[in-house]
Amino acid sequence: MQNKPTLTKSLLWLITITTGIVVGNNYYNQPLLGLMAKDFQVTETAISIIAMLTQVGFAMGLLFIVPLGDMVQRKKLILSIFLLIIASLVGMVLAPNLPLLYIASFMVGFSSVVPQMLVPLTAELSTPEKRSSSIGMVMSGLLLGILLSRVAAGFIGDIWGWKAIYYIAIGCMIFLMVLLSAKLPDVHPTFKGNYRQLMHSLIHLAKTQPVLRLSAFRGALGFAGFSAFWITLVFHLEEAPFHAGSAVAGSFGLIGAVGALAASAVGKIATKVSTYNIILVSIFMLLASWIIFYFSGYTYMGLIVGVILIDLGLQSMHISNQSSFFALNIGATNRLNTVYMFSYFAGGSLGSYLASQAWKYYQWDGVVYTGLSCTLLVLIAHLWFGKKTIAK
Repeated sequence: MQNKPTLTKSLLWLITITTGIVVGNNYYNQPLLGLMAKDFQVTETAISIIAMLTQVGFAMGLLFIVPLGDMVQRKKLILSIFLLIIASLVGMVLAPNLPLLYIASFMVGFSSVVPQMLVPLTAELSTPEKRSSSIGMVMSGLLLGILLSRVAAGFIGDIWGWKAIYYIAIGCMIFLMVLLSAKLPDVHPTFKGNYRQLMHSLIHLAKTQPVLRLSAFRGALGFAGFSAFWITLVFHLEEAPFHAGSAVAGSFGLIGAVGALAASAVGKIATKVSTYNIILVSIFMLLASWIIFYFSGYTYMGLIVGVILIDLGLQSMHISNQSSFFALNIGATNRLNTVYMFSYFAGGSLGSYLASQAWKYYQWDGVVYTGLSCTLLVLIAHLWFGKKTIAK
């Protein structure tokens, strides 16, 4: 029997950095939507579809690509996916019209699923006592990548135009591909069936694992509200009283990074505080953020405090969700993560769509009501089912 590779500190850092950089591909467009709309001479509603399609693509990639990590050699699969990421990013900068940009945006999301193969890998290689803290570190890298990618895209877009960040991303993907080919360990698959059986097992896991179902529901609606905020923030800031551009919208990612870094402590306190209570406090943070956005969303201070809370709340709940179903230890980490993350980004896609419609008809107040409604549903589900499904 082959010995399992160990998760060294250097490998954990490589996984964390790779996760943060690759996930950024999905979020570069958000602070740049205004610039893209002007470049293609289309409405805000039409250009917002780009962000939605990226998230839909990501959800599809989670569903159809990530489960293969349990079936084929993971290192070879990850390196192959990097080639698809690079081709998709090239498509973004070369797209001559909006329909082709839609396709390229979908493919960027579809291919940028490597982080969701690295998170289960981290869980597998970690010792049980370090699993939560290791996942917390990787997830902090992921959320920092989401937030800081918006910062980079916003500032670079203001200076060199919206395509520049995608050229930089192409270079980063080539560099990471070379590095991972040298450093990533080989992990042999655990699933012995064919692809059809593999996909059918996703349905079986969803039916038979209540911990997974509840985690997926909380994650989906929590991320729906989160996406609703970030998709429309740039449009909100373009109007009175702010009259700000993409750089200011992107800079809010730096503020959100405070919440992401603070949430990394969740893994450390998980041994002292019950998962149920950690998630409950996280949901109340999300609710508080939407209340602040409603009453103080037309001030920079209100937005700053709300951003910290929404990022801290979502990240804390996200880490706790994943730790709870990875602890099932049933030899299906990629597939468990697939069900959860597919639901997560399906929720994000729904939130993006609802936010674009809410903005079109009701502006900022409509967005706040959308996010608040999603979060209230999360709270109800957690209070009703949480203690029945979470073991501790």
